[in-house]
Formats: sequence, structure tokens, C-alpha cells
Amino acid sequence: MENDIEYVQLFMQYESDDIPMVFFYEVDLKDDRFALREIRVFANRAVKLDDDPYSDVIEMCPIPTVDELNAKVWGEGFYAVIISREEFNEIWNTGIYRGNLTASEFQFEELSGK
Repeated sequence: MENDIEYVQLFMQYESDDIPMVFFYEVDLKDDRFALREIRVFANRAVKLDDDPYSDVIEMCPIPTVDELNAKVWGEGFYAVIISREEFNEIWNTGIYRGNLTASEFQFEELSGK
């Protein structure tokens, strides 16, 4: 089953304190890329875990691929990478995220063609 799961880390450019800056998704590749679990990290480093990411939504949407996110198919201000199951589970199990809150400036410039 592990090959049927992809782990995505998504950085978003800062908008406000109440919007997450970093998302982590456990994506089910056999179920049209729907998220099984989601982690949201805010500017103050608060971590929110969600084992039912679609509980409060009207319409379920699959998680875009890393390539789609980085190609700006879904808009500006995103940078995504594939991470390991272990990286995802470390944050999930501890509720602590010590990594970067933003993708490096170079990564965003690389995506914008500067």
C-alpha cells in the first residue's frame, strides 16, 4: 500500500496569520489523489492535524500533483515537494514542525522564471 500513497509538502506565500503557510498531505493515489490526512502549519508555528480533511467541505477536490502546483496551474505563490512517509509521520505523531515556513526565495523565483 505504501506505493499507493504520496506525501506532499506545500508552501504558500504568506497572506495572513489565520491562513496556513505550510500544508502536508497524505495522498491516496488509488483514490483519485484524495487526501487521507492533512497537516496545516501557521505563521506562529501552530500545527493542526486533520484525519478527515473533507469533513467541512461542500465539494471534495483531489490534491494536485507537485508538478501542477509548481507549474502555476493552480495560481501563483505555491511551491510543493514530495516528502517521505517518515517526515509526514514525524510531524503527525509529535504535532511539532521545526522546518521552514516558506520555500526559499530562489524556489519561488525559479518558478516565476526570474
